[in-house]
Amino acid sequence: MCGIAGLLSRNATEISIDRLKKMTDIISHRGPDGEGQWISANGNAGLGHRRLSIIDLSHEADQPMHYLNRYSIVFNGEIYNYIEIRETLLKQGYQFKTQGDTEVLMALYDRDKENCLQLLDGMFSFVIYDSKENTAFCARDRFGEKPFFYSYEKGKHFMFGSEMKCLWAGGLKKEINNRMLFNYLSLGYIENPQDLSETFYHNCTRLPHGHFITIDINNLEIRVQQYYDIEWKKINHSISIEQAKEQFHDLFYTSIKRRLRSDVTVGSSLSGGLDSSLVVCVIDELKKGTHQKQNTFSAVFPGFKKDERKFMDIVIGRTNVNPHFVTPSNEGLIDDIEKLSWHQEEPYGSASIYAQYCVMKLAKENNTTVLLDGQGADEILAGYHSFYLPFFKGIKNESYYKNQLTKYNALHSANPINGITRKSLGDIVRGISPALVKPAKRLRNFYNESTSPFLNKDFYQHYKTSIYGSYETQFESLNESLYSCTLKSGIQQLLRYADRNSMAHSREVRLPFLSHELVEFLFSLPEQYKINEGWTKWIMRETFQDVMPREIAWRIDKIGYEPPQKAWMESKEMLEKIENQKNLLVNHNYISKKALDKTYSSADAMVANNRNWTLLMAGNLLHT
Repeated sequence: MCGIAGLLSRNATEISIDRLKKMTDIISHRGPDGEGQWISANGNAGLGHRRLSIIDLSHEADQPMHYLNRYSIVFNGEIYNYIEIRETLLKQGYQFKTQGDTEVLMALYDRDKENCLQLLDGMFSFVIYDSKENTAFCARDRFGEKPFFYSYEKGKHFMFGSEMKCLWAGGLKKEINNRMLFNYLSLGYIENPQDLSETFYHNCTRLPHGHFITIDINNLEIRVQQYYDIEWKKINHSISIEQAKEQFHDLFYTSIKRRLRSDVTVGSSLSGGLDSSLVVCVIDELKKGTHQKQNTFSAVFPGFKKDERKFMDIVIGRTNVNPHFVTPSNEGLIDDIEKLSWHQEEPYGSASIYAQYCVMKLAKENNTTVLLDGQGADEILAGYHSFYLPFFKGIKNESYYKNQLTKYNALHSANPINGITRKSLGDIVRGISPALVKPAKRLRNFYNESTSPFLNKDFYQHYKTSIYGSYETQFESLNESLYSCTLKSGIQQLLRYADRNSMAHSREVRLPFLSHELVEFLFSLPEQYKINEGWTKWIMRETFQDVMPREIAWRIDKIGYEPPQKAWMESKEMLEKIENQKNLLVNHNYISKKALDKTYSSADAMVANNRNWTLLMAGNLLHT
């Protein structure tokens, strides 16, 4: 796990070691174990790297790395199946000086060029420079676990980095994208759901997950192309439940085993929910007889209704782990929020991100470099209760519809955390026509600004027609909804939070549920294998109910690593900070002076349209 940066230019005078070093120094937190900068013989390509040593700790594995006197690479991430790929390449005559995955990646690229991406089980962003062709190949992993940002001026230069701050350190002017900020202040959009390449800053573009870029440096023209998608409509209706359970079990265990490959200490984050509990329990099973205790790291909130400590303790009591706990606080959030925002670079959804930040800090304090985590399971296994609506719509004409609905109502009618799911106004509008969503949002925004102005008048008038559309449609089936959440607009936000939080403390997070082979298999299963008789993640509960405690496997509530955000936001210190942010936003002509006279109520972490949190984030955007 590392940080990368670089510059490609037709003008060799633009590229210097000093400039590359500035770009890598700013992300030293991503790689405290080493650094390197390199410029090609023709002066057209400059590559920079910060190293966090995970596999092959020797200096032979330092980057930028070179291969066959032709290829040079900077690589951030892990190729989990590199051992299997290496064995194949050795048989085909390729030779290696190192024991890690970086050199294997270059050899595979030499053999297959862009098609090498189809063979990788991993999380990655990388750039390979080919001195023979004077070209560059940039790629990002299928789901967006690892980041890649770039600034491009056609015919002149291409600058890239693992974080936006690399580009600013490299000389790019830092300018806020007001259209993005308008949509955030108006509707809470953290991303443009119709164009995930757009960021909160001008001339700073995100390479979408599952895409690559080819660059001809001779004329500095680029080609961006998608290489990964999921055939979500292709369902295997003939597979039996027992066959599905067996295949799920095998794929998940393979994913865990590959993600345990490391030359440094590996532990787990444990929230008490199904996903992280399963990861911890499987690792514990795989470690039996090795005398190796697994370190677990958790955030707890004593006295809070949604604290999950009791579920963590059940898992800890069942396994041979060494548990570690941290209690994030309001005071800590106030002290750390500017640093947290500096690492995140763009607004984030709730104080849950701070809880994760504290867990990563705890792992660093206990010398555990790699953590496995359960993220991704909700999006591919229908873990969120919002998935019930498309599920029932998709089976409405099936004979088992009434039975499924009856069982669902019986199971969740008394659920104290997640009750019966109801249609929102947005669901109703989408049901009439998805094309009405965007004009409906414009109308609502116009009404709000007319009756109770929040935005600066000139700012609103300039951007009022710039409201983003949405990937949200009236989903006709569960799989369609899962597909949107996995590959269109959903999980990428969570992966961004995890990457920045872990890298802020020089930790690496690995996600076994995001093995693409596992993901594709789960998408191929019938919908009732994912939601059945009211149970989300049904096939997962059935498959692993004997691996993890049954009290965990058959929990009916769903808690999203939630801190007591409402109480935090109502503290005197936080309210003072929000007032300061409001003044800052008024002075920058983003919000109305009338907003200074209004008090906005705070809300829990999972409540949408939390204006106090929005003000806090927007103000931090101006600070960082």
